[in-house]
Amino acid sequence: MWEPVESMFKITEHQLVPKHEILSEQEKRALLERFGITEDKLPRIFVTDPVIAHIKAKVGDVLKITRTSPTAGRSIYYRIVVEEEKRAAEVIEIAEEEGEEGEEEGEDIE
Repeated sequence: MWEPVESMFKITEHQLVPKHEILSEQEKRALLERFGITEDKLPRIFVTDPVIAHIKAKVGDVLKITRTSPTAGRSIYYRIVVEEEKRAAEVIEIAEEEGEEGEEEGEDIE
């Protein structure tokens, strides 16, 4: 019987997986205030990402992702955890908009 890859090793210990930390609500508010943005302006990470399950993050959590490399040194990124369905809905909406544009230009969209 096959076991899920997640159960075979700790994904966060893999050399190519950067450090992921869940920000507290206070840290989250400070981050948004510091950059003068709202949650919807943060880059997203899907709740289905294997690291998300491992660190037990939930939708709405903001993650601090610290990457290190020999050339770039240390870089810090922030991502908000979102449902994957939101992304799927956006793709459908974009496809529908492109379809509407194609109709306006007289293109066949079939």
